[in-house]
Amino acid sequence: MKILTILGARPQFIKAGSVSREIAKHKEIKEIIVHTGQHYDANMSDIFFKEMQIPKPEYFLGIGGKSHGAMTGQMIEKIEEVALEVKPDWIMVYGDTNSTLAGAIVASKLHIKLAHVEAGLRSFNMKMPEEINRILTDRVSNILFCPTDIAVQNLKNEGFENFTCKIVKSGDVMQDGAIFYKNLAVKPVCDIKDDFILCTIHRAENTDDETRLKSIFEALSEIAKERQIILPLHPRTKKIVEDLKLNTQNLTLLDPVGYLEMVWLIDNCSLVMTDSGGVQKEAYFFEKPCITLRDETEWLELVECGVNTLAGADKEKIVEAYKSNLKFKIIYPQKLDLYGSCASEKIIIELLSYE
Repeated sequence: MKILTILGARPQFIKAGSVSREIAKHKEIKEIIVHTGQHYDANMSDIFFKEMQIPKPEYFLGIGGKSHGAMTGQMIEKIEEVALEVKPDWIMVYGDTNSTLAGAIVASKLHIKLAHVEAGLRSFNMKMPEEINRILTDRVSNILFCPTDIAVQNLKNEGFENFTCKIVKSGDVMQDGAIFYKNLAVKPVCDIKDDFILCTIHRAENTDDETRLKSIFEALSEIAKERQIILPLHPRTKKIVEDLKLNTQNLTLLDPVGYLEMVWLIDNCSLVMTDSGGVQKEAYFFEKPCITLRDETEWLELVECGVNTLAGADKEKIVEAYKSNLKFKIIYPQKLDLYGSCASEKIIIELLSYE
């Protein structure tokens, strides 16, 4: 069996790494990894793949830094060329990036079986390009690997039981990765106090909206008077913050950190504040309460079980959520089976037994 895996963003490589390690146990499977280059950065080097124990991509397409349409179109063209050369039995895509959608379109046009890992997620915000990508990808997939019961129910609500596809609750491959990488975590080189808060901000809905970003930083500045807030910032976001002259005096700003450093920060902080989907789950995996700086989340089960608070970009809500979490006692993962276990193994078993 040949599997052509399409990846474009660093989080996708981390998720796919868990499945790749499982694939390596099966001599009857050959995986060919394609890196579209969608979110390529200097950290995605040979060292990254070696340290993360992720197979190095056999194809690098170098497509990034373009509009959504141009990027997706060029990816479709190049992925199709690779697929025609490789002739895979499956194309596997992860998550909700433009790379995900491009891989899905190629699979559907060439009549190659398609597996979507992290299927069924919905924010119900059609202004998000990620929402469009995940909906369209789900619709043309042969197997939909859902991380949660809510994801399964979303597909059922949309009538997927009437389509020629298989819905599988596999659990979450990110949890497999979190368990694996915890022992490899690396402390960042900076002054870190006990009981610190980890914050990440990168979504366009926050960084490209002056009002929202200003309100978030006002809340962070107030909270930072009491506790250290460590905030790794992408250069683009940092420039926006500087151009808007937002108050960062009390914050500990870092350049972007590697994944193993991020794992250390999540594992050792006392609270997570983020607008990232992945970091919300990682906070849960490492038994940390989370304040989400968005108006909605794909991970509703975290909100429903009380380990995640949606605060949006409202200063008062963010500060109130912080104060509430001072006395918060999290219900740990061993007591809540939200994301299953051994998701990667289940995915491979399903692919091998698919008819």
